[in-house]
Amino acid sequence: MKRIFVVCCALLCLSLLVSALWARWNENGEFRTRLTKDGSGIAGTLPPADYERRELEALPPVPPGPRQPFQVELLGYDLSKLDLKTRLADLLLADFDNRTKWPADLPAGFDPAAIMEMGKNPALGVRALHQQGITGKGVGIAIIDQGLLVDHVEYKDRLRLYEEIHCIDAEAALHGSAVSSIAVGKTVGVAPDADLYYVAASSFLDESVQNQDQPNPQMDYAVIAKAIDRILEINRQLPKEKKIRVISISLGWMPGTCGYQEVTEAVERAKQEGVFVISTALESTHGLRFMGLGRDPQGDPDKPTSYSASSWYKIYLDLTPVQPMLLLPMDSRATASPTGVTDYAFYRTGGMSWAVPYVAGLYALACQVHPEVTPQQFWAKALETGDVVEVMDQQIPDPDGTAAKRVAEQVEGAVASFKARAEGEELERDLARFYSNFTGQTREKMSEADFRTWAIETFTIMSRGDGKQHRLGMIANPARLLESLRQ
Repeated sequence: MKRIFVVCCALLCLSLLVSALWARWNENGEFRTRLTKDGSGIAGTLPPADYERRELEALPPVPPGPRQPFQVELLGYDLSKLDLKTRLADLLLADFDNRTKWPADLPAGFDPAAIMEMGKNPALGVRALHQQGITGKGVGIAIIDQGLLVDHVEYKDRLRLYEEIHCIDAEAALHGSAVSSIAVGKTVGVAPDADLYYVAASSFLDESVQNQDQPNPQMDYAVIAKAIDRILEINRQLPKEKKIRVISISLGWMPGTCGYQEVTEAVERAKQEGVFVISTALESTHGLRFMGLGRDPQGDPDKPTSYSASSWYKIYLDLTPVQPMLLLPMDSRATASPTGVTDYAFYRTGGMSWAVPYVAGLYALACQVHPEVTPQQFWAKALETGDVVEVMDQQIPDPDGTAAKRVAEQVEGAVASFKARAEGEELERDLARFYSNFTGQTREKMSEADFRTWAIETFTIMSRGDGKQHRLGMIANPARLLESLRQ
């Protein structure tokens, strides 16, 4: 199950990353590397992104069923001539930015300005910590991501380095501005006084980009390894009181992918030098599990009770009672936008890409209050001091049985995969091992019939809910976490 979980996170984050590639690639498909002379400053700049959005003729219908990322994507569109008075439910699923033009009459209950402002809150009481002087000051955060709009007001004063390694972006990318502001943004960020070191690295294989007919570009994580090593090289030059303590990478990798060995070894080198590399492969690299949470756009970001499972992955404490994940804000976030230096965007449905820089920022705060903290200590304290919240799971209707059929097919495929590798008692041990890894409840053997019953029930909850009460946990409680680290 651990490997499957890591694979799912990696693929999900990759799909969101590719979906976010509204920033253009260079027309000639050429990659570039731009480094500074002494490991500080700005090696180059990119123009703001232009989504080329114009007037929207109609708000797309939202089909019933599980919500998908970017299902109501309104970034930069002109909606001023549309009648949206009856579309409240759909608008509450929308991504938009300050360039989105709204009609004069909006449905009661939808205030885009208020939703945007609430989404800027780094959440879970973090702003109260800032008022106490816990801001990440003196701690370095490095980010490896796409091309960055270096002059955005959210982070330009914290940006100590911008370089490019094998970068293909022709303009600033959505992803880079978002993750930077979540980590160190002065109004959006978890650690607004941390120093930001940024390397833009395109991990796409050259052939994937040059072949425009290929729908899913393939990745070479050796590029990410080079970026990690570059950050470590720079970190060795920094004074002790200004060291980079964490690297945020909103990507994941798995065995068999190109560059897997190189990036895994680079992460190990970072460990040896006291740098925590946070990615969506964290379970594989450090044995630590985390997941992002959903939040209604009108729910108070500071209250743990405002959070529930994300729209695309339901994870509850009572499904995995002995293997708790650290849960963090992810959905309904407002971040810096790459379209202009004072622009912001609101993303209703987030991805793990947004959770990664949140953890990085929280670790920077921990390093400020307890400079000797280690990733394992930090994680153990975060779980120990976290909040558990009771939530009522909403069940997505399935009038024609389509969702049930899909779950049955998933379970059948899983069983067939196990049968292809083993049979008899060995098959029962493999099924039990999967069950034990998922739930944390040890079983030596499990019959195929018992496995099917459990898997159908569990996959149904995770895909469409069951309408019952569940326990979320452990939601990070930054104040209690940092207080425990001070003791």
